[in-house]
Amino acid sequence: MGEQADGQSLDHRQAGPTVVRMLVGAQLRRLRENGHITREEAGEAIRASHSKISRLELGRTGFKQRDVADLLTLYGVVADAEREPLLALAAEANRPGWWHAYGDVVPSWFDAYLGLEQAASLIRGYGVQFVPELLQTEEYARALIRPACAGAPEPEIERRVALRMERQRLLTRREPATLWTVVDEAVLRRPVGGSKVLRAQLRRLTEIAELGHVTLQIMPFSAGAAAAATGPATILRFPEGGLPDVVYLEQLTGALYLDKLTDVERYWRVMNRLGIEAEQPSATTSFLHRILKET
Repeated sequence: MGEQADGQSLDHRQAGPTVVRMLVGAQLRRLRENGHITREEAGEAIRASHSKISRLELGRTGFKQRDVADLLTLYGVVADAEREPLLALAAEANRPGWWHAYGDVVPSWFDAYLGLEQAASLIRGYGVQFVPELLQTEEYARALIRPACAGAPEPEIERRVALRMERQRLLTRREPATLWTVVDEAVLRRPVGGSKVLRAQLRRLTEIAELGHVTLQIMPFSAGAAAAATGPATILRFPEGGLPDVVYLEQLTGALYLDKLTDVERYWRVMNRLGIEAEQPSATTSFLHRILKET
């Protein structure tokens, strides 16, 4: 697996409710298991089913303060000094993230990803069709979004572009996320938006490749079939040990979120192999300049 990011703590305010719910749920699960209490017993304590306890522990639903308080009592957490931090975190988990202002253009299946992305300390990805969204220029993003949302009014198109640009702030904030991505050479030669838009995008990538917390590699055509056998994927790693790595696989009308250790380890092996097969980071800028001359 990849290396753990050090020296960072999760800013719950920028993480949004998705990750905070996961943190609270993970802590409740640990307390329940340490007390040798079943989900059925926990459910009875809050007048709910064991399946609701499962959803709470996975961070897939919001928290009622009364439920959290009753569960803490059941688990033997009675001192205010121990209860209050978790109760406060549970309350925070019910507050919307900044991206909820774009709720009209964010499908429900993507909302969870936005929370995970904003909280991640390390984002590793492989792009085989287009420049990764966190690295796109406005013009490039607009050229992709407009045909994907054919028939949508122009204000909606612009809101989708604005959301994509807003997401990129995680690369320029005080404690930026570490981004390590491999893009296929075909991505850099596909004339999205025309040659002018593509050239501006390529120049933007040369700038991004110089950032200390960004590693950009190019998978050349010469790599052959090994790279082509792998589809686009993103792995998210978080700065606190309470959250597992998550693999995100986006589809046309939905997404898969994988956090089983066997699945995650397999994707880490794939990402590490791609990093070896691709051109090394030191060659990225010259590779991009070469494509610019040919575009």
